[in-house]
Amino acid sequence: MLSPERRPSMAERRPSFFNYNQNASPLVVPHLAGIEDPLPATTPDKVDVLIVGTGMVESVLAAALAWQGSTVLHIDKNDYYGDTSATLTVDQIKRWVNEVNEGSVSCYKNAKLYVSTLIGSGKYSSRDFGIDLSPKILFAKSDLLSILIKSRVHQYLEFQSLSNFHTFENDCFEKLTNTKQEIFTDQNLPLMTKRNLMKFIKFVLNWEEQTDIWQPYAERTMSDFLVEKFKLEKPQVFELIFSIGLCYDLNVKVPEALQRIRRYLTSFDVYGPFPALCSKYGGPGELSQGFCRSAAVGGATYKLNEKLVSFNPTTKVASFQDGSKVEVSEKVIISPTQAPKDSKHVPQQQYQVHRLTCIVENPCTEWFNEGESAAMVVFPPGSLKSGNKEVVQAFILGAGSEICPEGTIVWYLSTTEQGPRAEMDIDSALEAMEMALLRESSSELENNDEIVQLTGNGHTIINSVKLGQSFKEYVPRERLQFLFKLYYTQYTSTPPFGVVNSSFFESNQDLEKKYIPGASDNGVIYTTMPSAEISYDEVVTAAKVLYEKIVGSDDDFFDLDFEDEDEIQAGGVVNTKQFESAIDDDDDDVIMEGSGEFVGEMEI
Repeated sequence: MLSPERRPSMAERRPSFFNYNQNASPLVVPHLAGIEDPLPATTPDKVDVLIVGTGMVESVLAAALAWQGSTVLHIDKNDYYGDTSATLTVDQIKRWVNEVNEGSVSCYKNAKLYVSTLIGSGKYSSRDFGIDLSPKILFAKSDLLSILIKSRVHQYLEFQSLSNFHTFENDCFEKLTNTKQEIFTDQNLPLMTKRNLMKFIKFVLNWEEQTDIWQPYAERTMSDFLVEKFKLEKPQVFELIFSIGLCYDLNVKVPEALQRIRRYLTSFDVYGPFPALCSKYGGPGELSQGFCRSAAVGGATYKLNEKLVSFNPTTKVASFQDGSKVEVSEKVIISPTQAPKDSKHVPQQQYQVHRLTCIVENPCTEWFNEGESAAMVVFPPGSLKSGNKEVVQAFILGAGSEICPEGTIVWYLSTTEQGPRAEMDIDSALEAMEMALLRESSSELENNDEIVQLTGNGHTIINSVKLGQSFKEYVPRERLQFLFKLYYTQYTSTPPFGVVNSSFFESNQDLEKKYIPGASDNGVIYTTMPSAEISYDEVVTAAKVLYEKIVGSDDDFFDLDFEDEDEIQAGGVVNTKQFESAIDDDDDDVIMEGSGEFVGEMEI
């Protein structure tokens, strides 16, 4: 029977995967142990690899190892998949917040939660919402998407396109101009600016080969490079660095910024007129479960509600809370949140990521293109009333993402700012978003000619994403209805830019010192917490490094040899060509299947 505390699993949402001839293909996707089926009666006596925690990196690693032929036992102390990457219901979030504040969940602090009585009172249920602990977007041209297709994990998932990127400047939300056609037709851009933009775009697509242009600026900031070398103005500089590059502050160096800007531009139009995708029913939590399911197909054993108590490096025996034991012949991989209490080499989590997640009772369609339900908003340094020095990023998901009901929306805000100033910046960004939407929908504006008349010819434009100067002093009397607010601080050992450039992980010695201290210590390797990076760029890089440390080489990382395409399809697996054509045929729905309650303290 489906537990009231969790959302339907992949198998339950898409039962067609199991309603076919069992003899058609060996690639039958089994239910995973723990949630869908009872736990295995016994723990295996011996395995090659024990993985503790079902986060994104651990789940990708488990699938890669299982398909390579290693025997894998994959456990999680929680009763749900995802660990630090989980997608949770409101009731699960309540429990998680209590555990964080009690100190039983490491690497998180200062968790504060408000839940409206409208959730659980009949209008909305806990299971109507899927909240990501570490929300991410998937660029169309990325290592992870290639692996999703190659490994057939994409068959378990559904995606939607993300084409709306907005920059907040001068109290206005400006939609990003990101195609050649839009640049040429933008009446607000001077001709010289258009030419300079096109010159830069041409350069950045193969920037590494043009060392004579960027090398003199290698140790300087990207803003200096764009202004001095390409004569771009502040609005274009901020759009390139913060909206397209999704960088965090103005100190970003040229090579890192160029790599991130190219990531966006080369992803555009790969599957349609958008650069990124979002998975439905949840972000990393959904992908983690997909890779766990793939690992189970490859032979891995799964146990939830199973806690690692100790690992003896001499006997190579791991002991669990239920009294069972397993001998591990190769490595033990442990998430920092699931390390035994006596662990001495857990990575130091020196970087902070501050997050605020809100559920708003408003469809907020102003942020989206028609047929879409996802958007990114960035608040560059100095754009907020708080005088923010670091960027605040807001990831917005509507009902089409299947994580919230019709008429509601989820806002994920985050910043890499350190200390108490981070909460001030996030609150300021939230206020800017709220005021913009209220100004747009206010009935007072509809009856006030002085406020709504923006242009000399009497045109009235009330649009939160192109908010005009005339509205700056207007303060609506209404308030948005917040159904849910969750604030917390997450700690990580991965610096903001350590997830993009794979050279950070090339040296095992540097890896052990900087990113997973204690790696290879007596057969135990600690993974990293999710970083502030909004993309999945860190996942494959980290998984491949861990894979190489276990196997000895990453040459056969997801080197899968599936059966004939026709046989695979008969078994319910979608092939790559079908994946691409499905996206091309339908850009708006790209894969496809067919008084409040308080936990912690927060004022609203």
